[in-house]
Amino acid sequence: MSNFASSLIIWQRVHGRHGLPWQGAEPYRVWLSEIMLQQTQVATVIPYYLRFVAAFPTITALASAREEQVLEHWSGLGYYARGRNLHRAAQIIATLHDGEFPRQYEQILDLPGIGRSTAAAICAQAFHERRAILDGNVKRVLARYCGIKGSPAVKAVETLLWQQAEALLPGSDVAVYTQALMDMGATLCTRSRPKCDSCPVQNDCTALQTGRVAELPTPRQRKTVPERSATFLLAMSDGDIFLEKRGPAGIWGGMWCLPQLDEGDEELAEYLQYKGWKIDEKIALPAFTHTFTHFKLHITPLLLNLAHKPLQAQQAEHVWLNVNEALQAAIPTPVRQLLSSLTRP
Repeated sequence: MSNFASSLIIWQRVHGRHGLPWQGAEPYRVWLSEIMLQQTQVATVIPYYLRFVAAFPTITALASAREEQVLEHWSGLGYYARGRNLHRAAQIIATLHDGEFPRQYEQILDLPGIGRSTAAAICAQAFHERRAILDGNVKRVLARYCGIKGSPAVKAVETLLWQQAEALLPGSDVAVYTQALMDMGATLCTRSRPKCDSCPVQNDCTALQTGRVAELPTPRQRKTVPERSATFLLAMSDGDIFLEKRGPAGIWGGMWCLPQLDEGDEELAEYLQYKGWKIDEKIALPAFTHTFTHFKLHITPLLLNLAHKPLQAQQAEHVWLNVNEALQAAIPTPVRQLLSSLTRP
């Protein structure tokens, strides 16, 4: 066993994170935690995880649920494709594997929303298989420890990091080692202000010994983030809010959203005419920006108080809900922000 692996295992048993609700759990819960933890911190994930497993305690229960129910429990966690992929994967497992999470790495890798590192993490933690992981935190740890320069986003650099991840794997205690790697990246070997004095492998860390901790890993070349603008309509009638369900594709696919307009007053007039809405009052609310992974959306909210609620208002893809009921639905974060502001005194 390498000095790197043995040092991390010893450190993990004393200083690592223990008592996380998915540690030592069945494969389904390990899988769920790994999906939720993609691009999301542990402290944020825990309450969502606990609510999710209470609602869907088994893969069969998750597979049997409607997508809307799944997204309701995912609402606010972001990156909603993860929730949709999780639901589809559960249905595949229910059909092809009788509701039992597959044990074979290749079968796990074939499931929607699971890549090489996630599949390996599940195998290592749920089945104690000797598999290397390489998520964002681990890339940073290995780039510094091994002194690998270049952005991990570059294929050749990522290949080098995978080679090191495989080479440093211990022959035993793989689950402990895997957790140690993740904990190291999250709590010690952080992007900024790393706690090198507390690092169990500081004496062998190339970056620390050569004064390059701040330089490694090499940041990826930043691209200009595209910016878009949209008007969100908060149509109100008798204390109810109008929501429409998005189609299955897109960032907010399958979720309940406010009507969104992209072309200003002319489009608004056409939309109101199409809906047959008579407006008693129109109020511009404070604009704000919601940042996605690949672009920024500048949102202008417009509160519309309707003279009366349209007849035959309830449809499969359109609904009027009390604001408090709407807050319990599968709605994306910026919509939740806006609806929450309506409930404040």
